[in-house]
Amino acid sequence: MDENLKNIKHTILSKAWAKLDRIDYDFQFANGEWKSVTRECYNRGDGAAILLYNSEKGTVILTKQFRMPIYENDKSEGMSIEACAGAIDNNDDPLETIIRETEEEVGYKLNDAKQVLTAYTSPGALTEKMYLFIAQYTDEMKVNNGGGLESENDEIEVLEIPFPKAIAMIESENIIDAKTIMLLQYAQINKLL
Repeated sequence: MDENLKNIKHTILSKAWAKLDRIDYDFQFANGEWKSVTRECYNRGDGAAILLYNSEKGTVILTKQFRMPIYENDKSEGMSIEACAGAIDNNDDPLETIIRETEEEVGYKLNDAKQVLTAYTSPGALTEKMYLFIAQYTDEMKVNNGGGLESENDEIEVLEIPFPKAIAMIESENIIDAKTIMLLQYAQINKLL
């Protein structure tokens, strides 16, 4: 790929919550022609998400929270139902991150989780790579009410949903978050519940 790129120039447009760059570069297309191209690239780091499931009860744990970008796109969809997730911080690895986020957001203490997928959620605009996990949960693993951290301005509702209802929520578009859809479909394909 490197032989098809040259004259790469980064210009920082914003460095607030994350970094937004304009990247100008020359790209050689399949027909041999070189063209100057400009793209914006948002770098907010990588993330991890998890689907907690209880095969005995036939349920999954999801979260519901306000998402400004979704609200900005469609005001009726501002409250998002999602798998528990968070940004990978402080040189943590994805597993450490998701174990921490699970306790903070939904109140369950995990010792381990299984990574099942890795995906770029919007490769045309974001650098974010998501590490997707699954783990069984039991009622005995509940150590607090969850809800997120006040210091991060979280206000997260914890939902325990029967798995068939969660699948139906994809079809009815009550669940429209890509990582959550991927994890629920993974559970469905692999007959976890």
